[in-house]
Amino acid sequence: MPNTLSAKRRAKKIKLLLFDVDGVLTDGKIFVFPAPAGASQTVLDHAAQHGGVGGFGLQSQTLIEAKGFHAHDGTAISLARLAGIKTGLITKRVSETVALRARDLKMDHVHQGIQDKLTVFEEILRQERLRPAEAAFVGDDVIDLPIMRNCGFAIAVANARQEVKRQAHFVTPHGGGDGAARDAVEYILKAQGKWKRVVSEYICERSPKKSTLSI
Repeated sequence: MPNTLSAKRRAKKIKLLLFDVDGVLTDGKIFVFPAPAGASQTVLDHAAQHGGVGGFGLQSQTLIEAKGFHAHDGTAISLARLAGIKTGLITKRVSETVALRARDLKMDHVHQGIQDKLTVFEEILRQERLRPAEAAFVGDDVIDLPIMRNCGFAIAVANARQEVKRQAHFVTPHGGGDGAARDAVEYILKAQGKWKRVVSEYICERSPKKSTLSI
C-alpha cells in the first residue's frame, strides 16, 4: 500500500473506527460449550443463512459459542465515544456473545455474518456521510484486506498475518484480545490532540469527586 501520508496525519482525520472481531477484539480462540437447559440463541436464524458454507458460526440448539474480550478494549470504545468517534464491527462469524458485547459497549454499527466486508464498509460510509479517508479499520487476516486497502487509516494488530501487516499504516503493540483496540483508539486520540481531555472526562463521569488529572 503506498504510504503517501504518515500514520499520524491519517489518524487525525478519523471520525469512524471499525473492527474485525476474531483475532482483533479477541485473541482468535473460539470456545464451544454445551448450552444450559432452556437457553435461547437469537443468532441461530442468522447463522443458518450460511448453512453448508462453514466458518459463519454455530447452528446448534445444544451448543454455545463463547469468546473472551479485554476490559482495556471496552474502555477504549467509551473513550472513542467521548471523543466523538463512532465505532462498529464487521465480522464473518455470527455469535450472540459478540452481539451482547457490542450492545454493552453501545457500538454504532454491528454487522455479523459478513463475507463481503468492503460492501458493508461502503454502506456504513454512506449512512454516516463520511469519506473513506475519515474511516479506520482494524484487522488481522486476509479477509480484512479489501477494507484496509480502501480506508483512510488501516490498522493491523500485533498478531495479524504478515500480508495484513504489510498493508497497514499502523501495527498495534498488543495483540488481538489483549488491548489492541485500546492501542488503536489511543493512537488516534493522541494524534487528534484529544487524549488527555477525553481521559479526564471519562474519569470525572465515573468518580463522585472530580480531581485534577495528570497524564
